[in-house]
Parts: sequence; C-alpha cells; structure tokens
Amino acid sequence: MDAPVRNPQEDSIADLVGRLIDEGRDVARTEVNLYKQIALRRTAKAKSGLILVVTAGVLGLLAGIALVVGLVIALATLIGPLAATLVVVALLGAAAFFLLKSGLKGLQALSGDEEERTALQRGEAIR
Repeated sequence: MDAPVRNPQEDSIADLVGRLIDEGRDVARTEVNLYKQIALRRTAKAKSGLILVVTAGVLGLLAGIALVVGLVIALATLIGPLAATLVVVALLGAAAFFLLKSGLKGLQALSGDEEERTALQRGEAIR
C-alpha cells in the first residue's frame, strides 16, 4: 500500500518549521558522526607512525649517549677521565645553552611583536 500523499498546502508553518528543525538535527548528527569516523580512522593510522617516531627518538638518544661516552673515553686517554668529563660536559652545556636561547627567542613569536599589538589595537589587518 502506498503512503498517503500529503498536500504541502495543508501543512501549517509550525509543522514545516518542526520538520525543518528535525531534518537539521539529522544533518548535524550525520555530520558529527562523519567527523568522528574520520578522526578515529586518522588516529588509528597515525598510531603506528607515532610509535615508530618515538622508537626512532629513543634509539637516536641512545646513539647520542654512546657517542658522548665514547668521546669521554677517548679524551680520557689524553687528559684523564675527570678532565675529559668536564670538557665534554662544558661543550654539551654550551651547545644546550645556545640552542635553548635561540629556541626561546623563536617562541617569543607566540606572544606577538609590537607591530602586531599596534595593529590589533587599531583594529587593522595584520600582514
């Protein structure tokens, strides 16, 4: 049996608005589910990549430690173990200091510069 055909002219505005709201909810729910599925798929695919990147980082760190230990041992034959340790610590500490200083300077961009603050106060577009 066929469903009765409704005459659109018989629908009141309230009925039309009600149907519009219901259909809008359905569309929104479908969109949310779609983005949820996309996020879950991407997360699952990225998980194995993240594990590999972290493993590579750990192996790289171990290689760096081995290099530093080897450098201390090699220098120890020339200047003694304590002096070799101090030299390597001083070199690595200086490198860390300059990298940190440079990195912090780069991170200052997150708080914006004077030109950006002035443009925001004036309500201008930022270039």
